[in-house]
This record gives sequence, C-alpha cells and structure tokens, in this order.
Amino acid sequence: SENTYLCQIYNLTLLCMEDYIVEPQSVQFLVQHGFDFNKQYSQGIPYHKGNDKGNENQSQSVRTFFLELIRAKKPLVLHNGLIDLVFLYQCFYAHLPDSLGTFTADLSEMFPAGIYDTKYASEFETRFVASYLEYAYKKCKRENCKLKDSSGQHLTVEFCNYPANMSRYIDYRHCSLEEESHSVEAGNKVPVCEKFSAYGWCPKGVKCPQSHNIDLIIDEDDRLWEEKRKKRKHKWKRRKNTEEPAKAFEQESSGKEVELAQNGEEGPPQKQSCFEPAAATEVAEITPNSGGRPLEENSMDTEPETEAACAAEEQKETRGPLSQGGTHRAGFDAFMTGYIMAYVWMLKKGKNTDTGAEPWLPDCHNKLYLSGKSVPLQIVKSLFSRSSKAHSQKMKLAWASG
Repeated sequence: SENTYLCQIYNLTLLCMEDYIVEPQSVQFLVQHGFDFNKQYSQGIPYHKGNDKGNENQSQSVRTFFLELIRAKKPLVLHNGLIDLVFLYQCFYAHLPDSLGTFTADLSEMFPAGIYDTKYASEFETRFVASYLEYAYKKCKRENCKLKDSSGQHLTVEFCNYPANMSRYIDYRHCSLEEESHSVEAGNKVPVCEKFSAYGWCPKGVKCPQSHNIDLIIDEDDRLWEEKRKKRKHKWKRRKNTEEPAKAFEQESSGKEVELAQNGEEGPPQKQSCFEPAAATEVAEITPNSGGRPLEENSMDTEPETEAACAAEEQKETRGPLSQGGTHRAGFDAFMTGYIMAYVWMLKKGKNTDTGAEPWLPDCHNKLYLSGKSVPLQIVKSLFSRSSKAHSQKMKLAWASG
C-alpha cells in the first residue's frame, strides 16, 4: 500500500585521515554503545576534510558516493540535523563557507527535493511533549499501533530477507513495541529520571539509579496528560453550570484549547517536570547503517560532538543472528528518523495523495530545528547571498559526470 515501506539500512565505518582531538567522555560513550575502534582503524573507509584533492572525483571514495546522493535529488531526512549537515559538507563535499547565508544557499541547491528535520516535526507538527529521537520514535510507534488496532490508516515497515551466506555482514536487532524491562520496572515502581525524561540525556549515564526507560517515560507523560484533561473537563463543566458570560465560555471551549491542552503554552511544547536547562545538544547520526535495534534503558539521544563521534558508525561485525551491546548507533538512529518522518507524512497528507508540484511535506520543508529557538533555520537561498565558489565547482562536476 501507499504507507508500506521497504527498509534497508547500510553501515559505513569511516576513518578521518587527518589529526583530530577526542574527548575521554566521547570515547567512553562510544564504547558503552558497542563501537569497535579496532574495526575503525583497521577497516575504516578513509576520508579527509575540505575540498577535493587531485582527481579524487574519479575514484571510488566517500566523496563520490556523497555526490551520487546529490545527483539522486531525493529528500534528505535528519533529526536535529544542523550539526550533521555541517559535518557532511565539511568532510565529504568542500570547505565550509564563511557565512551562514552562503551555507544555506549551497544546501538548498545540493538538495532541491528538500531537507526535513524530524525534531522540528516532533515539536511543531505532532506537538510531542519531548522530541529527542527515541522518545519521538516510540511515541510514533505507539500511535501507529493504535491506528492499526482500530483498522485505521497506518504505517507498515518491511525488511529484506537476506541469504544465509550474508549473515556475517548483517547485524540483527529485535525491535518490539515495548521493552522487556518495561513491565519489570513498572512493577518495581522505579522512579523516572526527570532529566532524561525531559531531554533524553542524563549526566550519570548508565550509573543513574532512576529509570531511563522510554516506555515508562511515555506512560508517565500520558498519565499526566489524562489528569490535566480531566481537570479541564471538570472546570469546563463547572463554569458552564454557573453560567459565566458567553465570551468566557467561548474562549474556554475554542479549538485553540485542544492545541494548548497538551503543551500548556504556545510555541514548542516543553516538559514542566525538569527545571534545569538541557546539558547537551541532541545529535542523531544520519549515516545509513545496519538493521533495526531495540531501545535499551540506558540509551540516550545525545552524542558528544567530536571527530570520533562523527566518524564512529557501528559496532563490531557479528556472525550470529543477534547482536548485543548499546543501542545509540547510527544505524538505528537512521531507522528511527525515517520512521518518524514516514509517520508524520502519513498523518499530514491524510487521504490527499495528489501532491502535484508541492514539496513532499510543506510544513517541514527546509526547516531545521534550532535548540532553544521558537523558529527554525530556513534552508533557502536569499537575495543577499551567493553560492560558494567550491560549491559551484562541485555542482558543475556533479552534472558534467552524471
């Protein structure tokens, strides 16, 4: 059907050939989540930053692969993707431009089908109370299952069946609706970590005594929302019975109340349970990777923004059917990001399948989420900006050899 997708996720383990600095906490994070540094330094695909060198465009490299993605003219989907775009541009395309206006102008020409940010979609379109990657994915999956159970229009994802001789190259992950630890933690009344619940990140990491279970967090959010809904309903009935002025009644029962009900205020929805600001920016790696993976209790949506974190892609190859270890890796991040976008698009388009010349998803087209801002970064070429010289040369190369 139109809402059925065949999902294939690929992994590229990359190795920067230039000197770079890593932070101990970044390396610890990657090791906790199963990253294999031995594989990276022995088998990683080499790359360098900045402009092309020599006849590099004629070789089989990450740069020629990235150029093929540009030639395909497909939409680019990311989660909180500003840092990802900076990394992709700098490492696989050309030197970064001097100004933001030039950078956005280049991006608008590189991806004419549009750039879509699922964090922006989660906050400003679906209006989730939290928008870090695992939360948004789990929330979409729950809502999609409700639609399926009610025989409504729903999203379906299919995966390829690979032959047995390819098993050593494939990393399988079980992806259930709820974690196995969900019922156990719920039964033990393990308190939810407020910091992780609000931001998808906790400074204590796996040592935190409180729960980082996304299912429990969503359960708690749903419970609080239902309590607020009942209070509003009771308040509305009480006002109606006391026959307050018609104007006040109309304001109380207006359609805008439905939107404000979940969020408590206009603008991007925010959780009220955690009063401290986010300690880190969420970065979802977008490099295609290997198949669906489970979300574990100690997963987080925030990766340290270092050269090692960006180049780090995947854990050690396994020969068995299932792989163990942490879950915050590029492959599952890519899968979750794609799932969220497909679900949001299904909701937005409704029964209208004739999009014509309109962008794929107009409300999210070329809008990048900006942390702490109520407006997105628009990926457009303004009248006051020019494309960079390096970009113009790359575009000529792309279409001359395409």
